[in-house]
Amino acid sequence: MDASEIVDRRQMRRRVSFWRAAAFIALVIALLALVQVSTGGLWRQAEPQIARISISGFIASDRERIRLINLLAEDEAVRGVIVAIDSSGGTTAGGEALYEALRELAAAKPTVATMDTIGASAAYMAAIAADHIVARQTTITGSIGVLFQFPEFGDLLDRLGVDVTEVTSGPLKSEPSLFEPATPEGLAMIQSLVDDTYRWFVGLVAERRSLSVPEATALADGRIFSGRQALDAGLVDELGGEDAALAWLETRGVDADLPVRTWAPSRPGIGFPFAHAAVEVAARLLGIPPEAVTALGAERIIPERLMLDGLLSVWQAPTTWPTVDGASR
Repeated sequence: MDASEIVDRRQMRRRVSFWRAAAFIALVIALLALVQVSTGGLWRQAEPQIARISISGFIASDRERIRLINLLAEDEAVRGVIVAIDSSGGTTAGGEALYEALRELAAAKPTVATMDTIGASAAYMAAIAADHIVARQTTITGSIGVLFQFPEFGDLLDRLGVDVTEVTSGPLKSEPSLFEPATPEGLAMIQSLVDDTYRWFVGLVAERRSLSVPEATALADGRIFSGRQALDAGLVDELGGEDAALAWLETRGVDADLPVRTWAPSRPGIGFPFAHAAVEVAARLLGIPPEAVTALGAERIIPERLMLDGLLSVWQAPTTWPTVDGASR
């Protein structure tokens, strides 16, 4: 072989070695990502920490989030939990499941809730599951109550010349109907359902906030409070942010200097959880701190609350919002 052939072969060997190394690294990342997806992140269990979980947006039944809360309760490395809430509420069933899971978590380790812009209705139901609630001075909170809404398209169908025939097993089986105004009996049935769920919600507030049922009922007419008003009413324990939550955890024997790690549920079928995990693994291998990594995600095309029916516990936001200068937007 002449000199040029020798040089070409050496360059070829270098390229092959490079791609072999790259393939090996990719395989390692893929395997670690698979572990991350299937176990919820083994590295998280490797160091003592304070866990942070976020509850935001519309609250609905969420098995993955409940599973995550159960993992936090069992993980010995997690010394305390901050539940970061920023939500106007959701379904009563979703709020109930979240409340029960957080109560079990609080029984296992110190748990504190922080409420940011808003923590109302079913989100407030989640907050009272914690042993301590921290709100901002301007946090919108409260809206304790239950809501049942349904549309009625009878007039519209008449104009379109569409008739709907129903055959039911009983007079209340089709109540409420989308095609006819609700009957007095149907409205009475729905009101009874709402009232029963409302009494249950008020009972939770009274129990968790050390209020009498009449005191809790007086606060549960659907009104919203600022954080300052909620503190005066006994609905929250303290004004502040995450620093205040860490200070409270320290009073419960948790080292406030422990790293605060954000835990998030995996979302099979929504977005690309394997890719999310691979990015997180790659970031850790490159020495990028978890706090600097923004999780990838895919939003639902149709808002979740538009696909739901049943009882809601959610604050109905107005079309205008107050600003600090008193104007609206």
